[in-house]
Amino acid sequence: MDREDILKAIPHRAPFLWIDEVISIDEKTIHARTYLDPELPVFQGHFPDYPVFPGVLQCEAALQAGAILISKIEPVPTSDVPVATRINNVKFRQMVKPGETIDIEVELTDNLSNAYFMTGKISVEGKVSTRLDFACATAPAE
Repeated sequence: MDREDILKAIPHRAPFLWIDEVISIDEKTIHARTYLDPELPVFQGHFPDYPVFPGVLQCEAALQAGAILISKIEPVPTSDVPVATRINNVKFRQMVKPGETIDIEVELTDNLSNAYFMTGKISVEGKVSTRLDFACATAPAE
């Protein structure tokens, strides 16, 4: 999937879209990737003398990949949006820096009605930076 397909799958837009491309996707897993441009505004404030990509944004990248996976499994009505309902067992293992490319891997572990339970892993050059369990649901955009 390229950027155009991603924009069709989820409502996220710049400057808060954290998926550049989808490498692979099937009914249970997605592998996406994002290059972290050193000019991103987030690096100006987090932290000026030692820029680091925030862990919470790594989690957001996994959630967005999960939303793309949901759209592949079951087309989401245009009146609905994907929302996070739970994040558990988050582990930050290494810092992610400007100029690095993050690999985002998400696996669907369960599905009940409009609730989707997933695990996520963010890595840089094969080294895990973040792991998390999370749940998403589709909700009416009001």
